[in-house]
Amino acid sequence: MNATKRRAIYETLREGNPTPTTELEYTTPFELLIAVLLSAQATDVSVNKAMRRMFPVANTPAAILRLGEAGVTDYIKTIGLYRTKAKNVIATCQALLERHQGEVPRDRAALEALPGVGRKTANVVLNTAFGEHTIAVDTHIFRVANRTGLAPGPNVKAVEDALLKVTPPEFMRDAHHWLLLHGRYVCKARRPECWHCVIEPLCEYRDKTPAPT
Repeated sequence: MNATKRRAIYETLREGNPTPTTELEYTTPFELLIAVLLSAQATDVSVNKAMRRMFPVANTPAAILRLGEAGVTDYIKTIGLYRTKAKNVIATCQALLERHQGEVPRDRAALEALPGVGRKTANVVLNTAFGEHTIAVDTHIFRVANRTGLAPGPNVKAVEDALLKVTPPEFMRDAHHWLLLHGRYVCKARRPECWHCVIEPLCEYRDKTPAPT
């Protein structure tokens, strides 16, 4: 895919959604960190539902530590892998207090050193909470980048590197959200809904799907 077509894809996505953001509900970088940590192999809807109960009670590292692992587990037991995630939430809160005075660090290495926080989670926090030009490649973005021809790659790191290389600077802040939402609601895994896709004329996917009859 050439640079002109890539720019047109981003311009089209921006026109339809000028100020995209995550569907996870949060008010502070710490709330976002916890929500993203919990969202692995779970839906944003399930995380939001649980955090609407937990955050009014505990939304700081110290407050969550007072809940304890059992207390956190009780709030998040409707989320996939909740036992492991409860352990990671507690361990992350301890690490934030011990290493960062309870604040979420604006640093990739420091974020990735937190329990349960990998590159994708760090990228989301850096981009969404702090406005850094990062792109967190999840299954949706990996699929869209490969299927459309925007930034093909054999694995998530390769796609991330490709997107960082080919995405014009003016779109870097929001590229993650545009591509994720497009993959979640239009360019779906089992059957992409090409018949109402705004970037269909620009997409290089060969097996485009017709509208259902």
